[in-house]
Amino acid sequence: MLALTRKKGESLVINNNIEITVLEIRGDQIKIGIQAPKDVPIYRKEVYMQIQKENAEAISVDSLEALNNLLD
Repeated sequence: MLALTRKKGESLVINNNIEITVLEIRGDQIKIGIQAPKDVPIYRKEVYMQIQKENAEAISVDSLEALNNLLD
């Protein structure tokens, strides 16, 4: 993991096309802004993890067996 220090109004650039800017600092919270191409999905980590879990459940063994039964 790369750890960087930024102040309010400062940014960082990822892969030449994603810019993350510190918008506000209030106590132990920060507000960030993200500029990225529309085809780049951006999720909070807890939402991303839930999506991954649901995707894994969707391709579980039971789901594969049900699909095989449809094809037979």
